[in-house]
Amino acid sequence: MMSLEIKKVDKRDAKLSMAYIYVAFIALAIGGLMGLLQTLVRSGKLQLPGGINYYEILTAHGVLLGLVLTTYFILGFQFAAISRTAGTLTNKARITGWIGFFIMVIGTISTTIMILTNKATVLYTFYAPLQAHFIFYLGLTLVIVGSWVACGAMIATYIKWRKENPGQPSPLLSFMAVTNSIMWIVATLGVAGEVLFQLIPWSLGWVDTVNVLVSRTLFWYFGHPLVYFWLLPAYMAWYVIIPKIIGGKIFSDSLARLVFILFLLFSIPVGFHHQLTEPGIDAGWKFVQVILTFMVIVPSLMTAFSMFATFEMFGRSKGAKGLFGWLKKLPWRDARFLVPFIGMVAFIPAGAGGIINASNQMNQVVHNTIWVTGHFHLTVATTVVLTFFGISYWLIPHLTGRIFTKAMNRLAIFQAICWTIGMAFMSTSMHLEGLLGGPRRTAYTTYGDAKQALDWIPYQVAQAIGGSILFLGIVLIIVIVINLAFFAPKGEQEFPVGEVAENAEKTPLVLENWKIWLTILTALILIAYTVPFVDMIQNAPPGSKGFKFW
Repeated sequence: MMSLEIKKVDKRDAKLSMAYIYVAFIALAIGGLMGLLQTLVRSGKLQLPGGINYYEILTAHGVLLGLVLTTYFILGFQFAAISRTAGTLTNKARITGWIGFFIMVIGTISTTIMILTNKATVLYTFYAPLQAHFIFYLGLTLVIVGSWVACGAMIATYIKWRKENPGQPSPLLSFMAVTNSIMWIVATLGVAGEVLFQLIPWSLGWVDTVNVLVSRTLFWYFGHPLVYFWLLPAYMAWYVIIPKIIGGKIFSDSLARLVFILFLLFSIPVGFHHQLTEPGIDAGWKFVQVILTFMVIVPSLMTAFSMFATFEMFGRSKGAKGLFGWLKKLPWRDARFLVPFIGMVAFIPAGAGGIINASNQMNQVVHNTIWVTGHFHLTVATTVVLTFFGISYWLIPHLTGRIFTKAMNRLAIFQAICWTIGMAFMSTSMHLEGLLGGPRRTAYTTYGDAKQALDWIPYQVAQAIGGSILFLGIVLIIVIVINLAFFAPKGEQEFPVGEVAENAEKTPLVLENWKIWLTILTALILIAYTVPFVDMIQNAPPGSKGFKFW
C-alpha cells in the first residue's frame, strides 16, 4: 500500500491548502488580540475605549479562534493530507475546494464585520433570545455550506482512490481525514437547521419568537462533535506523523482506524450533557447521552496506549533500558515532535476535566462557571492548537517549497514554552476561580457583590498575566509562519507519513465499510434525539409559532 502513496503534495493542491491556512492564522492574530483585551478588562487593568463593548470582543475571540482558526486550518491540513497520500486532486476536486474556500471567506468576512460593528454580540454559542443581525447568521450559513463543499471534494478524492484500488485499505491519513469530514457534515446539520429555520426568519422579523430549547438542542447537537472535529486532526498527526518524525513506526493501523470510527459513532448523539441543568429534557434521555459521552473515553485511552507503545518501541529499538529509558531517546530538541507532545500531555488533565463536565452530579458544581472556559483552554487552546503549531512547522514549508531552519526550530521551542507557561497561568486560575463560583462569559466589573468579586481578583490577575504571555506566543507563531511561508530558504521539506510496524495485524476491510458505520451512526442519533425532540416541539411554550418549531 505504501508504494502507492505520493511523496509530495502537488503545487496546485499546495496553493489550495495554504489559502485555508493563511485565513486560519489571520483569525489567530485578531482573535488572540481580543482574548488579551478580555483578560485585561476582567482584571480591572484596562477600560475599553468608548463604543467597544466587552461582549463584542468576547464574541470575536470565541468565533475567530473556536470556529474560524480551527475550521480553516483543519480543512487546509486535510486537503494536503489527502493529496499527499491518496494522490493529486483532480481538476474538478481542486476547483470544488476553491469554491468551498471562497464561499467560506465571504461568510467569514460578513460574520466578522457584524461582530466588530457590535451588531452580533451574541457570543460564539449565539443562544436565543440574544439576537444578531441577519447577516451574521447568513455568514455562518455560508461558512457551513462552504465547508460542506470542501469536504465533498475530499470525499470524492477518497472514493476515487477506493475505486482504483479495490480490496485494499485506503491510506491511513486519507481515511482519517474523510472520517473527520463525515463527522463534520453530520454534526453541522444541526446548527445549519437552527440558523436556517429558526434564527434567520426570527432576525428578519418573519416570526416573533423561537423555541429556545429546540435552538439550544440543535446547537449542542453540533457543539459537542465540534470538539472532536478539533481533536481528530491532532490525532491524525499523533498517529501518523509523529512516528515518522521520531524515526519509529505506527503501532497499529487497525487500532487507529477503529479509534476514528468510535469517535464518529460516539461524538454526535451526546449534546444533552451540555444541557444537564435545562428543564424540558427528560432526565432519562440526559442519562442516555451522558453514558454515550463516557464512551469516548475508550478511544481516548486506546490512543494513549497506542502513542506510548509507539514511543517505547522506538526507544527500545535504540537500546533504551528500564521502564522509562525510552523517554531519553525521543527527539526533545525537534519542535515538530516537542510541541505536539506538550499538547498530548495537556490532554491528560483536559480529559479529566471533560469527565467532570459530563458527569451529572459534578457538572452541577462547575456548570456555567469559568471552570468550563478553563477546560476549553486546555483542550482546544493547548492540546489542539499546539499540535496544529507542530504540524505547521513541517506542513507550511513543504507546501511553500521552503525549509524549517534551525533558527526557526529554536524559536518554535521558545514559543511553545511561552504558550505552556501562559496557559498554565490562564487555565489553572480559571479552574480554581470556577470552583469558587466565578461566572463564565461575564465582565466582572459589572457582576455580583463587591465582597465576592474581591475573592476572584487574584485569579483574574493571573489570567491577565497568562493572557499577556499567550499573546507573546501568538506574536511568535505569526513570525514563524510568515518566515516559513515567504522568507525561509528554498528547499524540500518532508511531509512525514509513518509506516506501520512490521508485526502489526493486517487491517480488516470492515473498518472501511461505510454502510455499516453510517447505519449505526444514524441509529444512535435517532435513538438519542427523536423522542426528546418531538417532546420539545409538542410541548413548546405558549406563543410559539407554526408547528411550535419556531
